[in-house]
Amino acid sequence: MTYRSFELDPTMDRDVKESNYERLAKKYGMSIEQAKANTQNMVQMAEAAGLDYQMDTLILTNTFDAHRLAMFAEKYGLMKEMTERILHAYFTESKHIGDHETLTDLAVEVGLDREAVSEMLASDEMADAVRADEQEAKEVGVTGVPFYLINRKYALTGAQPTEVFVQALTQVIAEDEETTG
Repeated sequence: MTYRSFELDPTMDRDVKESNYERLAKKYGMSIEQAKANTQNMVQMAEAAGLDYQMDTLILTNTFDAHRLAMFAEKYGLMKEMTERILHAYFTESKHIGDHETLTDLAVEVGLDREAVSEMLASDEMADAVRADEQEAKEVGVTGVPFYLINRKYALTGAQPTEVFVQALTQVIAEDEETTG
């Protein structure tokens, strides 16, 4: 699996005063109670997968620099570890993943050099790589996350049960066998 950059809201500020629920309620024209109820489904799916999502204390932020850090980590063979660490920090530990100091600390935890990460975050390094990923996502029709693209032909979007992935992969294998067989 390869991680790619995609910002749900590239216009979001680094420091957001609203809660996740307030933002969702405003975006979708619903009450805060409805936003909490809608979010609960995602929390339950995460829990079933062994993840502990803390949506009540989630800190909204612009994620562009977190994406730059993941791209930077890829140069050292640590993209998967960096991405997973950022996601855990965001969804479970309620860390501010738009904050450069927080990102630097997370990077050091996965084995990256503090000074190199600080220098990268202070520059515009990796910005072009993130924008290229986002452009590619736009071209293949990504509108949300998670989004899975299999063989650049089959797409699954949103949190899906394991059976959906098994069915999709079975179909891909069968079609590949027809074309190559």
